[in-house]
Amino acid sequence: MSKILVKAPAKVNALLRVLSGRSDGYHELEMVMVPLTLCDEIALTATTGGVAISIDGQADAGMSGEKNLACRAARAFIEAAGVDAGVNIELAKRVPIAAGLGGGSSDAAAVLRGLNTLFGTGLTADRLAGIGKALGADVPFFCHGRPAFVEGIGDRVSVYTSFPKSSYLLVNPGFPVSTPWVYKQWDLQLTMKRPDARVRPLFQVFSDVIAFLHNDLEQVTIPAHPEIEVIKGALLKAGAAGALMSGSGPTVFGVFEDQEARDEAHARLSHEGWKIYRAEAMLDPEFV
Repeated sequence: MSKILVKAPAKVNALLRVLSGRSDGYHELEMVMVPLTLCDEIALTATTGGVAISIDGQADAGMSGEKNLACRAARAFIEAAGVDAGVNIELAKRVPIAAGLGGGSSDAAAVLRGLNTLFGTGLTADRLAGIGKALGADVPFFCHGRPAFVEGIGDRVSVYTSFPKSSYLLVNPGFPVSTPWVYKQWDLQLTMKRPDARVRPLFQVFSDVIAFLHNDLEQVTIPAHPEIEVIKGALLKAGAAGALMSGSGPTVFGVFEDQEARDEAHARLSHEGWKIYRAEAMLDPEFV
């Protein structure tokens, strides 16, 4: 095998609690993360050596540096697995960046999973997540790629064996939000910390998804970007059973029990000028 195609799904945070800050700058979190059928697409081609990348057909030598998470993932995998080869990465972006949807982290995890298959190294999802932990907090989750309860800084992933079917309408207002800025503001503005011990939520039916919807970071991002609250209201008015900002924002997602209700809401909101994406919860992923 010399080439493989891999999907890198977006995610939403159906639950995000910030428990406390850490001395290393990270935060102790509890999250319920759900991968979606909205995906970047990545082609990986084995080469004789080195790592190169093109994004949406545009090659740029600067893109293969340390700032590119997909390239860093490739180098980390090659070193960890002891592979004597290189890779060319062709990335087709579909997930908006700096949007609270985990696009860069998902691309990195997709590279790890794809190279594992391409080179036949047989590493487990837990081993890939261990490599990914050094790349970014969301990377371990994407190495598993199923709805999961995620703890710590994102490194403790407990996959749900079952999760209710649900449809999503993602609304992005078109501006980026810096995740480091959001957490810095959290530290500056909110001093009350939650206790470390929490109950892991169970998701057996669709109403459970709605009941647990919560994101602590809305308290920071919405005051700085009130349009996020406007989008939440528009989604609920259009028929969403629940609406929430994903991650540090600014993307807001509406949750629907079926595709028909979701598509009706899409039609009602399509004239607003926002970037809108339709997706389903990815319950049985076919990454590669």
